[in-house]
Amino acid sequence: THPFFKILLLAALSVCVTQARAESVMTVLSPGKVIQGHAKIESECARCHKKFDKAAQSSLCGDCHKEAGQDMRERRGYHGRIQTSQECKTCHTDHKGRNARIVIFDAEKFDHAQTEFQLKGGHLGEKASCKACHPAEKKYREAPSACISCHQKDDKHKGGLGNDCASCHLDSDWKKTGFDHDKTRYPLTGKHVDVKCAACHLNGQYKNTPTSCSACHQKDDERTHRKRFGQKCETCHTDRNWKEILFNHDKTRYALRGGHRIAKCAACHTGELYKEKLQTACLSCHKKDDERTHKGKFGAKCESCHTEQKWKDIGFDHDKDTKYRLLGKHRDAKCAACHKDTLYKDKVSSDCYACHEKDDKHKGQQDKKCESCHNETAWNKAKFDHATSRFPLTGRHVQTECKRCHASVTFKDAGRTCWACHQKEDTHKRRLGMECETCHNTRDWKVWDFDHDKTRFRLEAGHKDLSCDKCHRLPMNGKVVASGICGDCHASNDPHGGGFGRQCESCHEASSWKRIKVGGRVFR
Repeated sequence: THPFFKILLLAALSVCVTQARAESVMTVLSPGKVIQGHAKIESECARCHKKFDKAAQSSLCGDCHKEAGQDMRERRGYHGRIQTSQECKTCHTDHKGRNARIVIFDAEKFDHAQTEFQLKGGHLGEKASCKACHPAEKKYREAPSACISCHQKDDKHKGGLGNDCASCHLDSDWKKTGFDHDKTRYPLTGKHVDVKCAACHLNGQYKNTPTSCSACHQKDDERTHRKRFGQKCETCHTDRNWKEILFNHDKTRYALRGGHRIAKCAACHTGELYKEKLQTACLSCHKKDDERTHKGKFGAKCESCHTEQKWKDIGFDHDKDTKYRLLGKHRDAKCAACHKDTLYKDKVSSDCYACHEKDDKHKGQQDKKCESCHNETAWNKAKFDHATSRFPLTGRHVQTECKRCHASVTFKDAGRTCWACHQKEDTHKRRLGMECETCHNTRDWKVWDFDHDKTRFRLEAGHKDLSCDKCHRLPMNGKVVASGICGDCHASNDPHGGGFGRQCESCHEASSWKRIKVGGRVFR
């Protein structure tokens, strides 16, 4: 062998002997046996100790216990939160025997807040035990901090919402949620705030949940609109109350007024809202009303008469819009009573007789000018002025009913003589003639106007109290029958037997038949 290689071999043997001696020395100087976990490196003192540098011991611990060392370097976890000046041997003193416990840990006194998982809510006290999260076969640091690790069985969403349970659930009670829906793409407002999650998120699925109203309110739409109004529910409905309508129809081309405001949408929108263009003419909705009442006779301009307040209310002003003012009962008459044919094609006559021909009980004998007697207040109540006729009414005649004189409704057949009506009341039995008005007046049948003194025979003395028929014993027939000669009435009383003639007044006085006047002297 070459001499150079011999020299190298001897040098190597020398170093090994030196190290062995050093290690044996360290072993001799050891204060005691290390714990069972360090037994394999018990003879390798340099793994834990550095000559002449006690401060380096903690960093050497971190080289072997890498997880704790990393926590200390990154200042996280339990080891990362302890004071940096505190050395590992303060809590973990070794060389006390194989069975020594160099980890001093009291679970009841341990402050979990010094870890990365602070205990709050349901995780505190008796509600949750240490072994529930820290099984015996695992290190404390190996306990998972994700909710799903412990609550996987409680996950009713079956993983559909991911593993971040804390984004919705609270540590005070698993069943209570603290999820802020306003931070999503669909903030909850109105009634949606009180709706249960499962009402929209079916089967616990929260991803890809549709945000359109129709997705949840499809049944409401089918029940009311039958899918005719499209899927933009928010155009009309509000999230405060489904039955509350927000849509402002006045902003369309057809503003709603009167009864239209309370009409249901489906009353006019009978077809699909966005496909069928709705007509704005009244007749497009009120055709049945028109057929039932007017039968199409009044044309298609319903607004000429009807108003939006109420279909039965007529807004047409006949006084202003036509040449024929409606007065009295005409105001209450139905349109069809006069307008029997098509309104705008047939011109309605304003002549009374055109409508009241059937009411004419005079059978045309009184001409067709009904307004001469009748008025619009009441057809049966005539306003005829009898003074314009051939027989003006005076006295009791003014209050007498028409039918007392006019036995027939033709009126012209009524006689004008007193005798025509008062024949039954003639107590004279025509002895005084038929010209009743000669004695009687219209004030009272029993009141006399005849003045006998204005005739050729003045009534004096006893003649004044005599009844007419005492002298007028025969019908006059328009001629004066009574002669005025005493003998004509007193022939039966003449004791002279006509010997002195018929001029009784030559001797007798009218005051008393027994008074005699001869030569200017009166004898009894």
